[in-house]
Formats: sequence, C-alpha cells, structure tokens
Amino acid sequence: MYTASAAFLDSLQEAGVAHVFANFGSDHPALIEAIAAARAAGRPVPAFVTCPNEMVALSAAQGYAQLTGRAQAVVVHVDCGTQALGGAVHNVMRSRTPVLIYAGMSPATQEGEHRGGRNEFIHWLQDVADQRGILRPYMKYDHEIRSSRNAPQIVHRALQIAESDPKGPVYLVAARETMEGEASPPSTDTALWRPLPPSPAPDEIVGEIAAAIAGARRPLIVTSYVGRNLVAVDALRRLCRDFAVGVVESAPSVMNYPHDDELYLGAYWNEPTQNPALAEADVVLVVDSDVPWIPAVNAPSPQAAVFHVDVDPLKESIPLWYLKARRSARADGALALRQIHEALGRIADGTRVDERRAHYVAARRDRLAELARREAPSAPRVSAEWLTACVRRAIDDEAIVLNEGITNYTAIANHIAPRRPGSFFASGGSSLGWSGGAAIGMKLAQPERMVVALTGDGSYMFSQPSTVHWMARRYQTPFLQIVYNNGGWRAPRFSTLALHPDGHASRAGDLDLSFNPSPDYSGIAAAAGGALAIRIERPEEVEAGIARAVEAVREEKRCAVVDARLADD
Repeated sequence: MYTASAAFLDSLQEAGVAHVFANFGSDHPALIEAIAAARAAGRPVPAFVTCPNEMVALSAAQGYAQLTGRAQAVVVHVDCGTQALGGAVHNVMRSRTPVLIYAGMSPATQEGEHRGGRNEFIHWLQDVADQRGILRPYMKYDHEIRSSRNAPQIVHRALQIAESDPKGPVYLVAARETMEGEASPPSTDTALWRPLPPSPAPDEIVGEIAAAIAGARRPLIVTSYVGRNLVAVDALRRLCRDFAVGVVESAPSVMNYPHDDELYLGAYWNEPTQNPALAEADVVLVVDSDVPWIPAVNAPSPQAAVFHVDVDPLKESIPLWYLKARRSARADGALALRQIHEALGRIADGTRVDERRAHYVAARRDRLAELARREAPSAPRVSAEWLTACVRRAIDDEAIVLNEGITNYTAIANHIAPRRPGSFFASGGSSLGWSGGAAIGMKLAQPERMVVALTGDGSYMFSQPSTVHWMARRYQTPFLQIVYNNGGWRAPRFSTLALHPDGHASRAGDLDLSFNPSPDYSGIAAAAGGALAIRIERPEEVEAGIARAVEAVREEKRCAVVDARLADD
C-alpha cells in the first residue's frame, strides 16, 4: 500500500529537498518502511543522513541551506526529539534559514482501531498536550498532517512559507496512524508552490535615501547579512565604489563585502568602544541587520540621518527592538541597492564623491596597518590574530570559513578577511554549537570546497564533537576545525567585568568558568572519527601545524582538529 509516508518522501523529492537529517524513533515505522520500499523500487527520494544528535542534525541542515539557499529537512522523534533540537532551533529562526522539521506524534488510538496505534509503553508517556507549542514561538509555520490524503499539499505549503522572505524554519507533525494511512502518489505542479518573489523598496523612500547619500560628507552603510543573497554583494560593492560610500559590518553572519576593497572599514561585535567610521558618519544606511550597533557604547552621532532597508525591518519576533530611522522599508537588499544606485546616478556630485573616496582610502590604510601589527607573532603564547592570519594564508578564496569564535569573533572576521561571496558564515543566532554540524552540511552541499570551522573551546564542546566527527567519517565530509582554546568560558567573564569592573569578580581567582583540566579536544575527534589531532601551544608551532592539518583534509580526506591554546588576556 502506498502510504502518507511515501507521499511525504515523494513531496520532499518534488520540492528539491536533497537531504533529510534524521534521528528516527518509534513514531517512524511507516517512514522507514517507505524509504526501504522506494529504494527497492528504484524510486528517487532524498538522501538520508543518520544523526545521533538532534542539534547536530538541525545545524547540518542549517549549514546546507545557508550555503545553497535551498531548504533541507530534519526528522526527529516526537516531543523528546523536538526538545533535543535545542539551541539550533534558535539559530535557524534568528538566521532566517529555511528548514523543514518533521516529528511524529504519539499514536492517537490504543485498542487496535488503526494500523500504527499504541503498542509500546512510551506511547503513553510521549502523549503531550501541545507538542507543536514546543517550537511555535520559533517557527514561521507549524501544522499537523491530519489526513493521509493531503500530506503533499501540507509539505509544499510548508516549504513555500519557509523559502519566502523573510525565510525561516517550519514544523510539521503527524500521528503514526496518519502516516500509515493509504494515500495517492503526488503529481504536484511545483510552479503552484513557488516562494514569493523578492520585493523592491518604494520609490519614494529610494529617492530620499539617494538624496541623503548624494549630499553627505561621510555616508556609511552598515550591514550584517545582506550577503545571504550572493548577488547582493555585487550590488552593494557597485553602489559603494561608484559613489564612495564606506561599509562597516556589525556582527556579520555572512560575507557581505570584500575585505580587500578600498571602501571596506571593518567589523565589530560587542567591543565596548565607539567605531570611528560610525561616529563620523552624517548619513547611515542600515541594510539587513538585526543589531547594527549597541546604542549604549557604539552609535552614530545624534545628528546623523539614519535610513533602514531590511527583509525584516520591524523585527517582530524581538519584543524590544527599535531603530531611530527617518525612513524604513521592507525590501530585498539586492533590489533596493540597485534602485538606490540608479537614483544616485542621476544626482551624484563627482567632486564630493572624490573627496569621500580619498578620506575612506586613507582610513583603510590606517586600518590595514593596525591589522598587520596585531597579526605579528609574539612569544610565549599564540594570539587569535596570529592564528587566524596563518589559517588565511594556508587556504584559498574557494574555502568556506565558519566563525563560531565567540570572544574572538572580531579577530576572526577581520583577519580571515573574506573576499568572495559565500565564503564566510556565522550561525546568525546566539546558541553555541552550530559550527560542527554546519560544516558537515556545507561539505555535503559543495564537497569540492575546503570547509574550515573556527570555534571557541566552549562552542566546540557544545557542538557534540563525538557525533560530528563520527558523521564526518561516515558521510565523507572532511573539514578542518581550529579550536581557539581560551581555557574556559571567556564571554561570561567579559560580560561580568563590563558591568562590575571593580567588583568582587574582578579580584576573584576562580569564577567557575574554567575548563581546567583541559579536555583533549582534538583527541575526541580522533577517537570518534579518525581525525588528525594536533595541539599547538607556541607561536612558532602554528604555521607547520596548520599546514599539516590542511594536508590531512585535502590529501588524506579526513578531518583535522587543531587545539590551539591562546594567550591569556
């Protein structure tokens, strides 16, 4: 019998879902049977990737979708597996990543009324009042497949919502009896379920922004994720180069602008200092950013005219959020930037553009000199800047770099200095442990490219490295992982000292944040997945250690994990 589970699989295949990252349970017999039946019949279905940890599964799906823009699917076990997705749910929501999450539900019958009814004791324990409510605050859409006959329509609707701006995750559930029920093979016209097209900015607001930039002495663009759309990078670069507009990145989660361009002025995260480019700007255009600055410590001048163009300008999922912008528009970044470019072409003042360019070129020259100074190795311990510079020199522009360095976010972004769209990513959220699973997802998506995950020691532990490296070996997704080993949780320490610089914590020897004695980080990966394990403690060891690790990934086709002990601050 052709079942709803078979229709579910065929609908994913129709929609272009390439991989299902799966953690199966007792709610999935019909799905497991449907997979086996499809393979026996030679019917194509998505590739299934076994994921012993649910958070790794969702992080892998996120990584694949971040790199390709195509939604992938995750299968988990009832309420338990749904909860075990953990912080990855936050990450896919905040990063606006399209992912379809499917979980079974406890059977709805118990006396043999339907095939798939309760026959294990856990079916009573896993019957909860509102399973969908576990994820509802984080999803764009949640729904229960209630009939075996319309599973294809529900799947296609969910994916249409997930892939329409602002993109995001969706959650489907179904009872065992429903997924065991008889269905008809789908013959879906996928053109009827296409995502909504991107929207341009209103002409009136485009005109105001263009006029403000044309008359500005120090116009500046601030962005965090406009580069999620690869073509937006070129649109941003053309606008900035043609009209001499500076660019800074606030907590960038993708490569937004080539770092070797003369208008690029750097990135910032949580540093408690005022960014000079932001301070001197008289016109600021924010394009696709959730947190363009932190007003208490780093903000534009009160006299600066601020404009805001974003795929999600109201940030309705963030209860406290506002930006004191003169005008805001909901629009696709690439389209809006092209509109502004066209409008500026009619009114720009060439003399003013030349003066701005000279100013920003000089500022960039000073910035590069400071970066070079910071990159210089200094004994006796390894600095994050020197370590990152060595990684940069050992890879090429084709490599994909994942940044989960936490307190080293800024050092990694500024010293990796990405130049190619689609070559640099962060989670887009704040739940740690994304980079391991994401590296697997990205390597599955584009196996010919080198994947490099740069992670703090805390985020490495959160990533479930034993699961990650077992999966990497099984699915032949070797990647390079560098652990920026601070000896513990440095971020809570920085947060505490920022609020209590002279308090008891500033004088305490132990803040319960240390990981001493240090785990054997690279040894975990070696035991779980045969990774090359390297430990680095001195600056002179870095270049050779990185070179050996790159060789293992490229030539030996296995993961390499470098545990680099950093200098204490």
